[in-house]
Amino acid sequence: MIGESLALVAAFSFGCANVMVKKGVSPNSKNNGAFLSVLITFGLAGIITLAKGLFQDWPPYTTKGIGWFVLAGFLTAYIGRSLLFTSIQHLGSVRASTLKRLNSLFTVLIGVLFLHESMNLMVFIGMIMIFASSSFLMYETIISNRRLQKHETAVANETTVIKSEKEKVSKRNSWIKRFKFITSLGYMYGVGSALAYSIGYVVRKEGLSEIPDPFFGTMIGALVGILIFLIISLLKKSFQQSIVSTFTHFQPWLFAAGIATSLGQILYFSALMFSDVSRVAIITSTDVIFTLILSAFIFKTHEGTTKTVYLAAIVAMFGAGFIVIG
Repeated sequence: MIGESLALVAAFSFGCANVMVKKGVSPNSKNNGAFLSVLITFGLAGIITLAKGLFQDWPPYTTKGIGWFVLAGFLTAYIGRSLLFTSIQHLGSVRASTLKRLNSLFTVLIGVLFLHESMNLMVFIGMIMIFASSSFLMYETIISNRRLQKHETAVANETTVIKSEKEKVSKRNSWIKRFKFITSLGYMYGVGSALAYSIGYVVRKEGLSEIPDPFFGTMIGALVGILIFLIISLLKKSFQQSIVSTFTHFQPWLFAAGIATSLGQILYFSALMFSDVSRVAIITSTDVIFTLILSAFIFKTHEGTTKTVYLAAIVAMFGAGFIVIG
């Protein structure tokens, strides 16, 4: 029960972080708090690692274990967290956390395909339900897209644009517009984040089997994330602006989100010491419920949550429950 309890508290921390990020950013914000959260994670995990080593025994460090932690850091501290924060920035905390439930689906698939874990009917039903919940959100986006296209067509018909030229441009840009529309809303970011986290969870478990120290593993992963941010900032101006903003403008909501995310990561890492990676991933998927409650009743982020979003969240949670039972 220790692993399951730690995973549940981690889910609450992630739920708090999701809503705090939404409170602290807008779709046009230059800094979404991802770099700050990685810095805080490195600081907290580093302090605990140092204190634990000084007052207790240092764990046996191996090159193989550090290698696993480095890979896990690349997948979770950089790719997973960056895409998640971007998804929250564009989608809102509730939609983003609901879409993140795909990591439960991906984690089970990875376990079945590569770790030779078994799959029964209950697990299969749970996977279908989680996939369906994400499909509900995508369907909502498609409907909104069609309404937007109808509006644009009505406006275009009122102009003096030549019909043949208009059709040519429309056909050429049709798929590009659809892709950009979905991407701009953060759905592609959410799916990518879920996949990166799922692979990272499995890699983390391998690292812990070599070096049984969740705090050290969290610290190494965060350090990798920081280094990657700094390297990419040399090439991308947006990353430079995000890093500069982190040190020049104090944003309390993003700082609080960084602390909550860091605690969630440390607790998640600790949970893997006591429980299977699939079970931990599924239990932490309850963060969508915490996000819904905190968003609606505590932080009141006014995200315009629709019935479709609530339905998707409920279906995702039932799906996770089926997988746990299975």
